[in-house]
Order: sequence, then structure tokens, then C-alpha cells
Amino acid sequence: MRQGRARWLTGLAIVMAMSGLPAQAKEATEPVKITSLSGAYLAARIAEGDNDLDNAITYYKQALAFDPGDPSLQQSLMLSLIAQGRFDESLVYADKLKEVPDVERFSRLALAVDSIRKKDFSKAQYWLKLSLESDLDRLLVGVMNGWAQQGAGSAADAMASIDKLQGPDWFGLFKSFHRALIADASGMADKANSIYSDTLEDTAAGGAAPETWMRNAQAYASFLARKGDKTKALAVLDKAEAFAPGKLEITALRDMINKGETIPPLVAGPSDGASEILLDLATALNRGGGEPFVRLYLQYALALKPDSDAALVQLASVAEQLKDGEGAIALYRRIPANSPLKEISDLQLGLNLADIGRPDEAITELKKFVDAHPEDMRAYMALGGVYSSKEDFRSAAELYDRAVSVIKTPVAANWNIFYQRGIAYERLKEWPKAEPNFRKALELFPDQPQVMNYLGYSWVDMNTNLKEALAMIQKAVDLRPSDGYIVDSLGWAYYRLGRYDDAVRELERAVSLKPEDPVLNDHLGDAYWRVGRKLEATYQWRQARDLKPDPDVLAILQQKLINGLPPIESNTAQETPKAKPEPTPVPKG
Repeated sequence: MRQGRARWLTGLAIVMAMSGLPAQAKEATEPVKITSLSGAYLAARIAEGDNDLDNAITYYKQALAFDPGDPSLQQSLMLSLIAQGRFDESLVYADKLKEVPDVERFSRLALAVDSIRKKDFSKAQYWLKLSLESDLDRLLVGVMNGWAQQGAGSAADAMASIDKLQGPDWFGLFKSFHRALIADASGMADKANSIYSDTLEDTAAGGAAPETWMRNAQAYASFLARKGDKTKALAVLDKAEAFAPGKLEITALRDMINKGETIPPLVAGPSDGASEILLDLATALNRGGGEPFVRLYLQYALALKPDSDAALVQLASVAEQLKDGEGAIALYRRIPANSPLKEISDLQLGLNLADIGRPDEAITELKKFVDAHPEDMRAYMALGGVYSSKEDFRSAAELYDRAVSVIKTPVAANWNIFYQRGIAYERLKEWPKAEPNFRKALELFPDQPQVMNYLGYSWVDMNTNLKEALAMIQKAVDLRPSDGYIVDSLGWAYYRLGRYDDAVRELERAVSLKPEDPVLNDHLGDAYWRVGRKLEATYQWRQARDLKPDPDVLAILQQKLINGLPPIESNTAQETPKAKPEPTPVPKG
């Protein structure tokens, strides 16, 4: 099977350009007036489970109207408000819950954030005293307390109190980074230089929290540039590039230093510093599964620094993970125009528009991006993916032609451009243009499984180069033995060659790997029929029918369920048509 049902055609292309998960549109629902406490609470919980926080907030407020003093309702409403970025509204509930031990890690933190942004640093220190603390809480409130001390004029005490924080080894990177930031913000240049440098050398800790290590490198380079040491600043950026290539913030900072522009500090004072530790911990925790918790920390960070591009991008990523495409789009639109992250945000915005069913808007945005960044291959891959999802293969082919014209000397990383151009021309039935692109992709990336699978299957389908085709597909299976679609290709190739027993073996394995795919089940039914297992064939066709296949596949399935397959000499009349790609949700990064 050349293309899988959901992502086979364009998914890999965009994954290679970016990483992440697809976002989807939420259905807008109007909240209704609830006439009982239990009804309002249940409606709130359902809305919250659906990540519909605006309606959850409405229903929690209705529930509180029935029982205004219920602390669990107040807690749920407070957390929903914070998660939705309605921080100021949450403060009244945070105040009500400030002495409730189980929730004070959020309520007192909210009150501390409010005090820091109002420059009431002594009050912030009061709120940052918790009766119950996990290791994470101890580090967070300890570093925030240090920034409150710095804001109150006690930088040395701030650094000492952070240094004394007791906890696991992973505390070390966060402690040293923020001690350096406090020294930098307080004019303690020698101490800042020493601590930044020591933190930069701790690449082992950077492996556990790479984003925070990179933030230290960025802060250190900006510090050195402000002190006039351009050579050392650029050396720090070289080390950062070697640690994590391609970071836009590092590239932008290098450009500013080379141009002699004024470099602002990464963290200018206590509000920025408190926002930074919230961002650092949220980023370290944002590895899947903890999105609601991470989202709270990021919203606290934005309450302190509303234009934080790093927090906005992280929060947009969380929205994507929670399948909230509309929310992600709104956050990407907030990225400041002068941010080094603006470029990737514009790209992500276009991809999210495609994912929520607004492909024409996505195309408009991505076209603008391609025109503004004609050498950025990610943009061509993204826009080409949207065209392919609409089955507009002519526009896709023309776009990839443009991309290839930009590439002067193709390198291994460009294999996917040629692969996608080959797919576009194959779908246009222009095989003389398609085949050279597949061969070029394999020249750039030998033995790439997807390319071998697509090219090999195409040859089988055209009854040409059969020996080479089968060997190519078999190699793809050897490299990706758990990929149900590639295994299906091998089985279907055997089927088309009349090797039905071999086809059954491979197609059974493909269905075991991808039981939810209607085309794979249909193929297995065809193979069963050819080896005389007609009852099992009928069962597989029914399975395929019930899995909601495309209309063209469904029509032939219905014929087969009535008549079976015709004799082998004319079997092509009722075999499953080639699978066409469905509109593809585009993964993001």
C-alpha cells in the first residue's frame, strides 16, 4: 500500500521539517443555564475534559451560585481561569483558598505572582511560604523567593538563599542559572561571569534540561556582548550551536552581536526572573502527559511577562498537544513581530489553520511565508502538505519544482523534497516526471523505507521492474517491520504477482499491525478469496466496510460482499482501487 489512510502521503514530509502533534478544531457550544448544583458541576467537568475551558468556567460559576463556599468548586474555577489565561479573574478565588494546604501551591503562587508584578516583594515572600512542598514546589518557590529578595534590594541574600536550597541533583542547573541571572541583573558582573561560565560547562545537567541550559548560554552570550567581549560571546554561541543546532534564538542573537546592535539582557529584573523559572520548569516538564499542569506554569509566567515569546510558543505547543488548534493560533498571533520566534510561529500558524479545516487560509499564510523565506525548505514542505491534503497535486508539483530550483546542490537533507515531488507527479499520472524524483531521493538518502516502498509498489502496479520492485519493498519491510502500511505493500505486491499464499502471510501481518485500516482489511479479504478461504474473505470485507472506508473502496466492497471476486483472468475489475490519500492532519513543531 503506497499511502496510509491518514498520514502516508504528507505526514512524513512535515515531520521531517518539524515535530509535534496535530491540532484540531473544537466544536463551539453555547453554555446552557443549569438548574441544579450537580448538573452544573457535571457539565463543568465534561467541558473541562473536552478542554473547553471557557464553558467549564461558566458552569463552575453556575455551580458556585448554588454553593458559594465550596472550596473544591472554588479550586476548580481558579485553576480553569488560570489555565485559560484569565489570571486576574482567578485572584479572588486564590485569596479565598490561600490557607487551604492542598491547593496553596497554586493559590499562594498566584498571589505571589500578583505581588511581584506590583513590586510588593515583601508580600510576595510571605505568599511563597507553603505548608506542603514537593521537590518541585521547593525549587520553584525557593527561586521565586530569591527574585523577590533581589527586587527588595538584597541580591546577595537572594543568591545565598537559592544556593542553600536542598533537593535532588537536578536542582543544580536551575539554581546556578538563576544565581547567575540575579548577579547579572544586580550589577555583580564578576560573579555573573563566573556562574554563567560554570553553568555552561555543565553539559551533563544540560542533557536533562536542555532548554534551560540553552537559556543560560543565551543569557551568558548577551551578558558578554553587553560587556564588549564579542569574541567570547560568539564562542559561547558556538558551543550552544554544537549542543543543539538550529535554535532560532541563538541564530538571531549571533546576528545582533555581529551587527553591533544593542543586546538586551535575557532577564532584566524580578518579574522577568520569576517568569523565567516558571518557564524553565514548565519546559522541562513538557514531555507528554503533563500538559494541563505545564499550562498553569506557563500562564503564571505570562502573567508576569505578557510578551514572553518563549512562553507563548511553549503554550501554543501545549495547545497543539491538547488538540486545541484555535487556541494555538491565538497564541501564535501574540508573538511579537521582532521576536526571533516569529518566523516559526508564522509557519505553525499556517499548519494549525490547515488542521482545523481552514485550508484556504492556511495556503494564504504559508504562501506569504514561502515568499518571505524562499530558501526555507520547511515552508515548501508545509504548503505542499496542505495542497496534497486537498488533492491539489498540480499546485503541489509546481511548488516543489520551485523548491528544487532554489536548491543549488542537493544534500541528504533535501531527499524529502524530491520524494514529495515524485508523489505529486505520480498522483498526476505523469510517471516520466515522477520516477526520476524517487530515484533522486534514494540517491540522497539510500534505502529510505518510504521511498523504496512507494517506488517499488508503483513498479508492481505498472507490471514493470518486478524483480527490483519486490526486492525494494522487502528491504523497506526489513527496515520498518512494524509499519503496517509497508508490510501491506509487500503483501499486495505478492498478490498482484499471483503469489497468493505469500500475500496472505504478509497481509495477515499487516492487519495485525494496523487492524483499524479498512484498505488493509480489504486486501486481506481479497487474498483469502484467492486461496479458497472464502468465509474468512467475507469476514474481512465486512470488517473493512464497517471501518468506514472511502466511497470508492466502499462501493467495490459492497460488490464483493454480494458476488465475491471474479475468476483470476479478469480479477482486476473488482479488486480494491488504489488507495487515495485522505486530507492529512499536518504534524507541527
